[in-house]
Amino acid sequence: MNQELNQLLEKLKEEIENIRPEDEKGQALLRELSADIRDLLERAEAKQPMLSRIQASIEHFEVSHPSLTAALSSLSAILSNAGI
Repeated sequence: MNQELNQLLEKLKEEIENIRPEDEKGQALLRELSADIRDLLERAEAKQPMLSRIQASIEHFEVSHPSLTAALSSLSAILSNAGI
């Protein structure tokens, strides 16, 4: 995995750990996304379901957490450019 992607994943992991959504859907999205990020960091492989969760998370947190949304958008672009 390239260094830029690894750094972004670490940043996202920290950002997610600091967010406490009040709604059940937001909590579930962050739990699943956090697990995907840990998986990526451990195995350096992306999975297709993660891309769907990234997009769902972007849509869900766009207004309430713009910095998370920006980081997720960057991650999505990097993964797309990497052919994942």
